[in-house]
This record gives sequence, C-alpha cells and structure tokens, in this order.
Amino acid sequence: MDQELDNTVKVLLHKAGESNTFIREEVDKALKAMVNNVTPARALCSLINGGQSHLHAAVRRCTAQHMSDIVERMGPEWMLAGTKVVTDRIFPAIARFTLDSSQQTRYYGRKMLFSMMNHPDFDKTLEKYVPAKDLPYIKEFVSNLRQKGLGEMPLDTPSAKGRRSHTSIVGHSRSSSTSRDALSITDRETTEAREVTRKAAPRNSIESEEYVKDIIGLLNAKDFRDRINGINQLLSDTENNQDFVVANIVKIFDAFKPRLHDSNSKVNQVALETMYKMIPLLKDNLSPVINMLVPAMVDNNLNSKNPGIYAAATNVIQALCQHLDNYLLLQPFCTKAQFLHGKAKQDITEKLADLVAELYPRKPQAVEQKVLAVLWHLLGTASSGGPAPGAGGSIRAATAKLSRALFAQMGPGLLARAAGQPPHVRRSLEEVLELPA
Repeated sequence: MDQELDNTVKVLLHKAGESNTFIREEVDKALKAMVNNVTPARALCSLINGGQSHLHAAVRRCTAQHMSDIVERMGPEWMLAGTKVVTDRIFPAIARFTLDSSQQTRYYGRKMLFSMMNHPDFDKTLEKYVPAKDLPYIKEFVSNLRQKGLGEMPLDTPSAKGRRSHTSIVGHSRSSSTSRDALSITDRETTEAREVTRKAAPRNSIESEEYVKDIIGLLNAKDFRDRINGINQLLSDTENNQDFVVANIVKIFDAFKPRLHDSNSKVNQVALETMYKMIPLLKDNLSPVINMLVPAMVDNNLNSKNPGIYAAATNVIQALCQHLDNYLLLQPFCTKAQFLHGKAKQDITEKLADLVAELYPRKPQAVEQKVLAVLWHLLGTASSGGPAPGAGGSIRAATAKLSRALFAQMGPGLLARAAGQPPHVRRSLEEVLELPA
C-alpha cells in the first residue's frame, strides 16, 4: 500500500472539496483508515504531498485535520525525535497551515503546535525547520498558545448541512442563480469564499498543466464560492507567480472573462475589483487578451444599476488607461463607443477622447483611421432623427468632448476630413465646436 499511497491520498483529498456530503464523509472515513493502517511517517508525507498547497480551502482543511490526528496520536516525543524526513516536512507544513487564510485550517495548525510546545526540544526544532520568513509569526502564535491556550474550534465555514442545502437550491434552478445565490448565502459563507493560500510555482510542465487545470476548474465552478476562490487564487498567483500567469495568460483569462459579468453580483464585483488590482501588475502583458476583456468589463457593468459594480468597472477602465499602452485600447474602445448604449456609451466615448490627446502625437494615422469613424457615427446619429443611443444630453456632451479632442490635434484638418461627410454631420460638427456657420 505504501508504494501507491501518494496517488491514493491525493485523489481522496481532492474529493474532499466536493459539495456532495456523502462523498466528503466517505473521503473522511477512507483517510482515517489510511492514517490508522500505514506508518505515521508515510501517512504524514502523503498528506503533505497531496493537500498542503491545494487551491481549495476545504482540501487544505481536511489535510490539516488528518495531520493533526497523527501528531496528537504519536505524541511530541515521536514527532521531535523522529527521522529528519518527518521533521523536515512536517514543520514547514504546520507553519503553512497555521498561517492559512481559513480559520479552521489555522486552528489545526495551532493544535499541532500546542500538542508539541511543552517538549524541551520544541523551540530548537522550530528554529531549525520553520522557514525564516514564517518563523516570527509562528513564534507569536506559540506565545499566544502558552498564554491563552488552544481555545475552541472556530466555525467560519458552512456546516455540511448548510452546504448541502445551498447546493440543492442552486441545482434546483440555475436560471435564477443571481437571486438564489444572494438569498442562500451568509456573510460567513462569503468569508469562506475569500480564503486563498499562496501556492508554490509549478516546477515542471506537468505540474504547470495541472495547476492551470485546477484554477480554471475553480473559475468555472458551479458553486459561486468556488468561483470567488478561483478569482482570489488568480490574484495571489499574479502577485507571487507572475511568470506562470503570463505564460498561461490566454487559457487563464479565457476562464476568468465570464466572471467579469457573472450572473452572481458578488462574483461579478469581486472579479472587477480583482481585475483592478491585477492591471498594474500585468500591464502590457495583458495585450494578448485585452480585446476579449474590454467587452466583458464594460458591456453590462457600465450600465449596471448596482453602484458597487458600476464603480468597480469605472475603476478598471481608469486603470487600463493608466497602466497599459493606450494604443492597445484604441480599437476596443472605438468598437464599444459605436455599439454600446446608455451610460456605457457616454463613459467610453469620454475615455476615447482622453486617448486621442495621448495617442495622436505618436500614432496620428491610426487615430484618424479608427476614431474619425466613431465621430462620424456619433454626429450622424445625433443629428438624424434623435439623440445617439445614450443618455440624451450626456452623450451629446461626450461627443462634443471627442470632437474638441480631435480638433485640438488635427486643427482645420478635421474640418477638411468632415467635408466628405453628409451635410448634417458637418453641421453637427460645427455646432459642437461652436464654429461660425
């Protein structure tokens, strides 16, 4: 059994993230049987290999729980006087669990420290095996444990019953997922969805492929909490494993894109806020995916009646203009300014005017080719039977801003180009520029 243990434990632990209560209970039974029937050292190493760095908070929690059972059963003497293989693996893992974002995972990490901290060799072992960057925090946890004790198990996650209830609601009617999700979750469940841990960078192509598969699976999960976990994991990876994200940017952002207009408003807003944080980190590395991201970010969000979503979307657009080469935004913004409606059309038109001022000095031909077509569309629609699709006077003000931005760069050349347009377009241009007839 020992030879196949790693693969078996890995599969079992991954199933611990299932929403089905029966599956989770059977996984727990199987892992308990494993812990009781193989050598403790092998059981610990297999648990660490299979679940310590998993993306899913439930898998890390399950791993920490079963490791804690082994540590408690074997006692501090065996743990601290055991083979180097055990101490070399177990203490970094305990440190990681103690610093995990999940309260329950942190509890099991503290529980393992608590069970060993009175041994005379404990402090020396911590110094030797806990990574230097984590050691000050672990020492602080140990100091608190010695002063206050372990305390009770925190209840930061939904019970199995509550999770089963949520799953049945979602399964009953996915067509109304927005309202159902909003009604069936609690603040505590939202907190669980925000749990995320730093994951070591993949060491080879096989690990990289599995890593991409895991995060895409979370981003596309049925449970909205798992989708939020996937979004938070992507942010963590962008902060800590940026080369990996850039190398797989098309695959990852193809899965992330639907979250930018997710039917669940919580997921929608978290995705936009996360995008805002990732833009300054990725900058022009977003160029392969910018054409698919802009529509996802603006189409519905800039017309949203949800003030949080609208504010997050406007922040994202501002960040794009600030941190990316604006030439990358020229075509998608031109397209959206022509085909959007309402407040979104106004906002993008105003941003396009800002792009003109920055881009024209270095890309005059590109600006004239792409932006003039938008301007003729806006002027023509506004003067032929009613206002352009938008907010009436607001879109007219945005059109005037774009006209003035182009005139500031092109001067009389703009009027010369307008000479080839229908009379009503020329007349509208003269009016917004306040030129004498």
